[in-house]
This record gives sequence, C-alpha cells and structure tokens, in this order.
Amino acid sequence: MTNFHAPLSEEDLALIHALQIAPRAGWVDVGTVLGVHPTSAAARWDRLTETGAVWVTAHRMGDPKAVTLSFIGVDCTMEGQAGAVEALCAVPEIITLEQTASSRALWLTVITESMAQLSGDVVPALRAIDGVLGYEVSLCTRQHFNGSSWRLNVLSRAQQQQMQVLSRAAWAPRGTSVHLPQSHLDLLPFLTRDGRASAAAMARELGRAPATVQRQLNKVVASGIVSFRCEMAQSLSGYPITCQWFAKVPAGQHETAASTLRQLRNVRFIASTTGQSNFTIIMWLHSVADIMDVELTLTQNIPGIELQESVVMLACAKRVGWTLRPDGTALEAVTP
Repeated sequence: MTNFHAPLSEEDLALIHALQIAPRAGWVDVGTVLGVHPTSAAARWDRLTETGAVWVTAHRMGDPKAVTLSFIGVDCTMEGQAGAVEALCAVPEIITLEQTASSRALWLTVITESMAQLSGDVVPALRAIDGVLGYEVSLCTRQHFNGSSWRLNVLSRAQQQQMQVLSRAAWAPRGTSVHLPQSHLDLLPFLTRDGRASAAAMARELGRAPATVQRQLNKVVASGIVSFRCEMAQSLSGYPITCQWFAKVPAGQHETAASTLRQLRNVRFIASTTGQSNFTIIMWLHSVADIMDVELTLTQNIPGIELQESVVMLACAKRVGWTLRPDGTALEAVTP
C-alpha cells in the first residue's frame, strides 16, 4: 500500500465533513446531501480509506463515573525512544501517543475501565519498557470537548443541518444507562477497526445470522456506549501543527472557559485535569507562528487563565486506537 500524499479535492473534503457529522450515515443519504450518486460517494470513500487518508473508528465510552481518562508524560532515553514508541503503541489502553518538543519525550492518552486497571495493567507495562526513565500521570476530571466534534467546515449550513438530523437519529437519549450482553459487546472490536462495518461483514466473521447481528448492531449504536469518530490524516487537513497548552483556570470558571474555547474552530480537545495545571487545551494550527496569536486570544477572553506551558507535538504515532505512518495516514487499529 502506498502512502497518500496528493492534496484532497473539495469533493473529498465535503465527504469527510459529512461523515465527521454522521460517521455511519448510509451512502444514499450522504449522496442526497452532497448532490452526488451514492455509488460515487462510496467509491470516493473507499479510495480515501485505502490510502489511510481518512478512517472511521469507535471506542468504548464506559460509565463516566467509573471510566478513567488519564494523561501520562513519559521521559525516555534518546536511543530507547523508538523502541518505547513501538511497545507503547501495542498497549490497547493507550489510545493516543505523541512525540513532543518538551522535557516529556512522549505524551500518552489512556482510557481504562477503572483506576485499578490503570495502576495494575498500564503503569506496570510502562515500567517494563526499556528506555523509559520516568513518567508523570494526571487524570481528567471533566472532558469539555474532544476531536470527534472537530469539523472541516466545508459543507453549507443547510448541508450540515441535514447531516446532523441523520446523526441524531442514532443517538441514545442523554442519561440513558444501557447494559449489553457479551454477544453485543463482541461487535466492538469490529467497530474499532472500521466504524462503518456492516452487520453482514461481522456476521460472516462471527458465524452468526446477518439478521441477528443487524439487531445487535442497532442496539450497540443506539446505546451510546461507543463513540464514533471520522478521523483524517492531519497532514492533509490544512492544520499540520498540534499545540497543547497546560494552564490554570480559577475554580468555578472551567465551564465558562470551555464554552469560550468551543467557539474557536482550531480546538481539538479541552479538559479539566489533576496535577500542577488544572486545565488543558489542544489545537490544530496552520503554523507555529499561530501559537502567539492563540495565546493572546486566550488571555484576552478567559479571565484569570494562567498559561503555564505550551508544547508542540513533533509526531503522532497513534491516534484514538490507530497506529499512524510517519505522514500521519492510518496504518492499523490496535484492538483490545
């Protein structure tokens, strides 16, 4: 498979934006919104996914009161860093791994079902890797925004509204608590590898009747226990620079700060955290020169914010469960 280097066309970007809004929308619906034949939309998507330029994945949400989202800064030896990256990418609970231009050589995003799994499985795996000198863990106390809500903003307002209607049709009511049997949970690894996987394809691999798997899939999608996301190679997005800020925001002001930040189209992630800083922001930017402009915007619009550190990511080896090639295109999913 060759790497994807050609720039994306307006038609490519429109298709990606549509599936960012409704990742599992059918091709007939997508074609209607975009004004193209469903077969053409499907063929264009196949071409983009084959090159790794774009992919749809899904990850378990878990019970917000139990699941642990954590961030680990890792210090490595220079000679051991490549091996550490490879070993850490193979750990399923580490969903994102980035190499940084800071004292923390690597920055990990980790999702575990509990604190016990974090301390009992992930931390020992980290300690066992050659080249790791030390690490520092901070916990997410509240997630305000993530990359599944980031958009290209190519479609018209009317087209976006049409896709949002398609997306809402699959949402679970807010606050719904769903407990699914193992037969339904068996579908999750398939959705991690391909968030648009069909019931027929899963039925063939599981040896089940297609109608049975379709019914199970409908319940999984509607349950809200998984989050679907259409991702793309950052190098093809027009925003090749990732910068993360570690900040302090006054107690009681986090929701207000997050509300202000959500108005900025470059934002990819906002969270309240434990540690020396209590608030973190990630943005995709056109260039390093944009960092100073962003910092001015932050200090002018968020009262009391104290920017403690800005970190530029040099490379992303794994994003939301998928290992990436050096050019940022998708290579393969690492499923639990």
